[in-house]
Amino acid sequence: MPGWGQKGQERLAGARVFLAGVGGLGCAAGVYLATAGVGRMDVCDADAVERSNLNRQFLYTPRDVGRPKAELARDRLAALNPSIEVSALVTEIDHATAPELIAGADIVLDCLDNLETRFALNRACIAARVPMVYAAAADWTGYLSFLKPPETPCLECFVTRTPPPVEPAIPGCTPGTLGALQAMEALKYLTGIGNVFAGKLLVMDGAEPRFDVVAVDRDPSCAACSKLKAK
Repeated sequence: MPGWGQKGQERLAGARVFLAGVGGLGCAAGVYLATAGVGRMDVCDADAVERSNLNRQFLYTPRDVGRPKAELARDRLAALNPSIEVSALVTEIDHATAPELIAGADIVLDCLDNLETRFALNRACIAARVPMVYAAAADWTGYLSFLKPPETPCLECFVTRTPPPVEPAIPGCTPGTLGALQAMEALKYLTGIGNVFAGKLLVMDGAEPRFDVVAVDRDPSCAACSKLKAK
């Protein structure tokens, strides 16, 4: 690929990615990052595999029900590419743990499924000045954006309320598509090739199908990032 070459591959080999969640989004993103040659991945998920996960979380099998997702994902991603290092973090992400968990990461992928945890991750990324690739998926719908304030909005600039927790029905192809796009954003950023999806929100309506691009701006009164200044 033009612009990738040996130097691009070396940049990937020296990069560290924090994968927050290895459900439907994280399984897809993790596979494409591992096979591309990202040198180190820290996969974090406190949950165990449930039977209802299996239609979209393809790193796991029926025999894995009840076992920790992070440990299974670590083993299977490492098996895809023995040249990389994958660590498993079986722990909750919250405001107390997130700063330490992402320490040393070059980029964070938000593959989570609830806003409270996403907001904790967002705050930690802002404080550490680490870019975050946000994605969310439900039924046939998905969202994606590259966040690196103060150059871009943060998550709380355009997602401002926490809806009640739900367990949406979701076909595997929806998070699979969004997870692949998250990996693409990370690979572009780490290799320096192409343009990341900054200052924009991709809205996918798979039922139509249609992809829309919505401009998103920093909120000057955002509680999370408004005080952050450019270096």
